[in-house]
Amino acid sequence: MTTIEQTDAPATQVDDAPPTDPTPSHGAGGDHGGHGSSATLTNGKLAMWLFLASDCLFFGAFISAYLLYRGRPQTGPTPTELFDIPFTSATSFILLMSSLGMVLALAAIQRGDHRRFRLWLLATAIFGATFIAGQIYEFTHFAREGLHLDTNLFGSTFFVLTGFHGAHVCLGILWLVSLWGMSMQGRLGTDKAESVEIAGLYWHFVDVVWIVIFTVIYLMPQPGT
Repeated sequence: MTTIEQTDAPATQVDDAPPTDPTPSHGAGGDHGGHGSSATLTNGKLAMWLFLASDCLFFGAFISAYLLYRGRPQTGPTPTELFDIPFTSATSFILLMSSLGMVLALAAIQRGDHRRFRLWLLATAIFGATFIAGQIYEFTHFAREGLHLDTNLFGSTFFVLTGFHGAHVCLGILWLVSLWGMSMQGRLGTDKAESVEIAGLYWHFVDVVWIVIFTVIYLMPQPGT
């Protein structure tokens, strides 16, 4: 009689380990929460960049008009008779230093230091107001010397160009003061640091444009001198 030997098959091993979550970890692939990266181009930043690009066309047109009529024979006070280069250089330096205050204000709110944020934001606004005060003084002095908007081509192009820039600085000051007021009321937390960054883009643009204007109007030698 043939004996049939039965071989017990090995029992199937059941893996009790939990299934792997296919969802990638946010920590490894980048921080998608929190405040986001300042290098991310959001809709707000894109809108500001587009506005600044269009504003460059306006400033470019006014600067071109000034250069076009620069040195033309005309009656009335001339730039060499009116300009006080040391005074304007001092106010320009104050405006440029305000960009540093804007950078420090943004860094402060990004790390949650609201006290220093308000301090640097207010300092930036004060620097801008000081520049505007110097510009008002300069305009008043030129008017007393007989230079007005309709005196000659130099007066027209000078007042339009510098006045247009001064209006931008005033708008920026109002913007900074409004952010300062929101922070004082507790309505500008670290999660809204992007609004400060957008205001900073505008403020830095105003400062860079003034470097060009100051060089073209005040530092370039006048024809015939």
